[in-house]
Amino acid sequence: MQFENEISMREYVKIVSDMLTFSMTLAISLSLWIFSMAVSAYSGDLQPVSPWRWLLSILTPLSLTSRARKCGSLDHGGALGGLVVGFILMMANKSFFSSMLAFFITFSTLTTWKEVRRHHEGGVEDAGPQKMGLVQVLLNGGVPTQLALLYMVEAGPREAALDFQNQYGATWLCLSLLGALACRTGDAWASKLGPVLSKGRPKLITSWREVPAGTNGGVTPQGLVASFAGGVTVGWAYFVTQVLFVTDVHLAAPQWPVIIYGGMAGLLGSMLDSFLGAEMQYSGYDESTGEVVNFESRRTKRICGKPVLDNNTVNLFSSIIIALAMPEIAWGFWPRL
Repeated sequence: MQFENEISMREYVKIVSDMLTFSMTLAISLSLWIFSMAVSAYSGDLQPVSPWRWLLSILTPLSLTSRARKCGSLDHGGALGGLVVGFILMMANKSFFSSMLAFFITFSTLTTWKEVRRHHEGGVEDAGPQKMGLVQVLLNGGVPTQLALLYMVEAGPREAALDFQNQYGATWLCLSLLGALACRTGDAWASKLGPVLSKGRPKLITSWREVPAGTNGGVTPQGLVASFAGGVTVGWAYFVTQVLFVTDVHLAAPQWPVIIYGGMAGLLGSMLDSFLGAEMQYSGYDESTGEVVNFESRRTKRICGKPVLDNNTVNLFSSIIIALAMPEIAWGFWPRL
């Protein structure tokens, strides 16, 4: 009886917390909408957010995060973070949201793929799918969310064609955001698919010598191809959304290079992540267990790296560097009218 009461209490707390989360998100989004209406009344440059856009920006992330939580892809904190990140991206630009959605769907699919799970979990096939928590959501979506807020300050909440010639600031922010997402997607694809598809041992990116599987900075040709493919997937999602929702896309510069841009950001982001991991993360071989570990002890033999950064910090730094560098690179080859 006491056990049943504890279960009922946990379910009650869960329902109340979900209601509070939704109410807070609704209140914040309403405040942003009212603020945009007030500012637009005094400024002719900023267009107010339409009620339909506001409603779509709430309902779409809410339905997707709810479904993801039921499927086990997100825990409670991850669902809350995903709701906030999804709302801001959807409000700013539908292409931002579709790119983030491409990352999340492919990441969740790879995580639950049986072959990947069998490899990463030591052959345990019945283990549950890996859930993304609040920290993971913020690490993957924090930089894009900040860039989306800057984009709304620069261009307002709308879909805009990528055109350095006529909209340099907005285009720079769009490609910066896409670069960060492609970086995370490319790294996720490489880490999940590389060990499964590769038949040989990985090689350290700084010296190209063979290292044990699981070593920070270890790469494989299959993993590098996977990172490019992951970036292309995000770029393709962005491109399709541009074609569907940008009204004057035919008057702007060609948008298809964004697909190649996504692939390059995914590849370079994954390589940068591996380089930082090889130099700034400690990797050692534990002779007692026969496994690669990320901490020093008397039983470990150093493979590479220094104990400066952890995996989350490496992911964050690589996303920031790619977000800052890739738009400048793209400016040099982007087609002009």
